[in-house]
Amino acid sequence: MEQEENIIVGISIGDLNGIGGEIILKTFEDPRVLEFCTPVIFASSRVMTFLKSHFKSQINFHNINNMSELAHGKVNVVNCWNDTVSIEFGKEDTRIGAFAIKSLELATKALKNDEIHVLVTAPINKHNIQSEAFKFPGHTDYLAQELEGESLMFMITDTLRVGLLTDHVPVKDVSTHITSDLIEQKIDTVYNSLKKDFKIQRPKIAVLGINPHTGDNGVIGSEDDDVLRPTLKKIKESGKLVYGPYAADSFFGSNNYKNFDAIIASYHDQGLIPFKTLSFGQGVNYTAGLNKVRTSPDHGTAYEIAGKGIADDNSFKEAVYSAIKIFRNRMSYQQLTANPLKKSPRKDRR
Repeated sequence: MEQEENIIVGISIGDLNGIGGEIILKTFEDPRVLEFCTPVIFASSRVMTFLKSHFKSQINFHNINNMSELAHGKVNVVNCWNDTVSIEFGKEDTRIGAFAIKSLELATKALKNDEIHVLVTAPINKHNIQSEAFKFPGHTDYLAQELEGESLMFMITDTLRVGLLTDHVPVKDVSTHITSDLIEQKIDTVYNSLKKDFKIQRPKIAVLGINPHTGDNGVIGSEDDDVLRPTLKKIKESGKLVYGPYAADSFFGSNNYKNFDAIIASYHDQGLIPFKTLSFGQGVNYTAGLNKVRTSPDHGTAYEIAGKGIADDNSFKEAVYSAIKIFRNRMSYQQLTANPLKKSPRKDRR
């Protein structure tokens, strides 16, 4: 696939009983979006016609059966199935979950084959997607298997970036998962992403402690002293600007986070609660560390408001914009590092 100024954005439809369809329609109703990207929705023409009618959208779809039929300047819909789908907004349904996975699998295949530049995933229900063929907690784990690299959940806005040492891990198991190797790997992933994906030459990274008050010298757990501190010291000695561990309870309230390019939390809620409190509806979930770009909104299926036409599309729109920006930054970084300035030939001074 030739890289074009107009980025091809693949979109997995997500849970059809949730708000995914609505926020996708709202995002691409503005025709100006088509000036800098070509959306490709992996679903079916019947489903999208139903959603268009239900939400009274004015979008005109270009229905295709394969990517060779792609049309720039239009909202493309790849027919991924011919089944009749019964959409019941707000209802959890394993059959609907199966369609969500079908969409994700075909969109991921197109991403791997370079038929799309980036992938933006609409929200899924982590329970109804489970089957004998699909046993992943969510998008991130599935894409980590399908794509190359070391994946990391990276929640981002223009001013705040939060990565995780552990993501979908029960709280009781967090400390056993955090090893020196894991810490080094995750920090390395964040560091490289900040340089390649966000054009930050000398990233400053803060790391939050594992235990309350970072263990209080062993009074509230020894993991910070035994694992985290010595590993961070080793990483800092290598030249990376990595600081911590910081006590998580006061780090965001004191605005200390503003002094860093990224923050790495030890576990899911330690990082995502402050992130979503500060930026809910504007944040983006970015899977850093992989050889392809994938983003998603910072919210779930929102069954309670599905089908009502009141869903906020800002986070999904930001996910599209972020995917495009990161892709372009990566291309720029690759060109810069692949083509170093050549020495000019010496002039003959005779």
